[in-house]
Amino acid sequence: MKRKQSGLSLLGFLVVLAVVGFAAYIGMKLFPMYQEYYSVQSAMKGLANEPGVADMDPAKVQDLFFRRLYINYSENVKPQNVKFERIESGWRMRVNYEVRRPLVGNLDVVGRFDKTQDLTRRGGGG
Repeated sequence: MKRKQSGLSLLGFLVVLAVVGFAAYIGMKLFPMYQEYYSVQSAMKGLANEPGVADMDPAKVQDLFFRRLYINYSENVKPQNVKFERIESGWRMRVNYEVRRPLVGNLDVVGRFDKTQDLTRRGGGG
């Protein structure tokens, strides 16, 4: 007995289309958040490789950090999100920030990011 293949019904196609569309919508909301996080991470690693950064004043290091972020159009990291802690051979820089984007109605997507980088005389680490 041979069965006839009927394929996907119109209702099934619409359900698949709705699921794929919703996943793409979520991806469009999340992608800029992680792109900004990557920019923060790159700026911190770039600072760690900057000569003499371990001996600079934290305000100067913070200024260099925000100049690098400005190039990448980062807008969610504020100066109050950046903390410095003195360590044995330089500074430990910590950037802790939160990004909130509206999703649907009263639902939001919230991303919390926390990155620590040691700024030492030996270069990048942590």
